[in-house]
Amino acid sequence: MNFRKGAPREEPEINLIPLIDVFLVIIIFLMVTTTYSKFAELQITLPTADAEKAQTKPAEINVAVAADGRYAIDGVQQSYRDAASLANALRTAAGDRKDPVIVISADAQTTHQSVINVMEAARQAQISQITFATQTSPGK
Repeated sequence: MNFRKGAPREEPEINLIPLIDVFLVIIIFLMVTTTYSKFAELQITLPTADAEKAQTKPAEINVAVAADGRYAIDGVQQSYRDAASLANALRTAAGDRKDPVIVISADAQTTHQSVINVMEAARQAQISQITFATQTSPGK
């Protein structure tokens, strides 16, 4: 039964202001409660092994690091107390060689600090090329 036959029908209207208020509160809540985390990644460019052999062999300074922290530079075994004295020995071993390469041969049981001492000494001696000697396991 329709009692309002003759009365004009009012158009319903949607009030958007409360809707916008609710959305703003939701956005503010999400911005406050969201945690932004920065993933720490190392940007590493790994070397490739498809290069040809070098025609000239660079000047090498062989540094051996024993498990107990003793160092040997080009086969001369000595015990260094700090990186500065090791840097002096590296400068002496480099002599007049142009751009020598330090080859670090460290025992598997040596401490990381012993290897870092050699790297720090190379930096102090202004030798920028360092490489590590490895050996393949007998099973491979």
